[in-house]
Amino acid sequence: MRPISKSLREYGRGIIGGLLFSLPLLYTMEVWWAGFSAHPLHLILYVIGTFAMLLGYNYFAGIRHDANWLEVVIDSVEEMGLGVLISAIVLYILGRITFDMTPQEMVGKITIEGMTVAIGVSVGTAQLGSGDSDTGEGASKRKRTGGGSKNVHFGGQFVIALCGAVLFAANVAPTEEIVVIATEVSSWQLLAIALISITLGSIILYRLDFTGAQRLAPEPGAIGIIIGSVINYAIALVASALILLFFGRFEGEALIVCVGQTIVLGLAATLGASAGRLLLQSQ
Repeated sequence: MRPISKSLREYGRGIIGGLLFSLPLLYTMEVWWAGFSAHPLHLILYVIGTFAMLLGYNYFAGIRHDANWLEVVIDSVEEMGLGVLISAIVLYILGRITFDMTPQEMVGKITIEGMTVAIGVSVGTAQLGSGDSDTGEGASKRKRTGGGSKNVHFGGQFVIALCGAVLFAANVAPTEEIVVIATEVSSWQLLAIALISITLGSIILYRLDFTGAQRLAPEPGAIGIIIGSVINYAIALVASALILLFFGRFEGEALIVCVGQTIVLGLAATLGASAGRLLLQSQ
């Protein structure tokens, strides 16, 4: 049984993390509109997908390295609840939801904003702690990737990279600028964006010696670096495509424009996927 003071500190870190990572999204008009127009089935799928990511993150990089699956599920539900609550309060304060709106519009806006906030809550709860408790109950709160915790292999790295990509890309994906850039740049410029994305991801993971890099992404040989960088970029592209698809950015667009949008957003998603693998599990 956790002391109330520790629980309150965890909730406080979660709230701050949710705001830090997703506040721009709460101020984005395109997201408000997406909440108004989203189909109920899309919202359900969005909630399920977010819950799956929270489960993966909390299992592989959550605050309690010895948590069982029941505790992981409880943590994930709490984080989703906090995400929804934070979103509802902020949107109400900003005047984006009012009591004269239809329930569908209110639920849509709160749900779309709340799911990204929930990921921020999860990351904030785990990452914004002091990390100075190493004995007794504190030992059970060390991250899974910290000392004495089990290694995070490909499945865990995939989930953590996906969470990082979503956190970074979701703040940009709903904006019109992604479509404008994708339709105005040339094929050579798109290729350059893709190559720069892969290069930046490789540098972040293997060359800049971020905290925890040697433990979480130890430098392999040249072939290993290439493979790792391509996989990292592929995860970023998958996250980008799914986010754009959810926000309806592919509707009525030609295939080349859809590919262009994915590559353009992929730059931000790659930064999130690569840096996220280190920063989201660096404790």
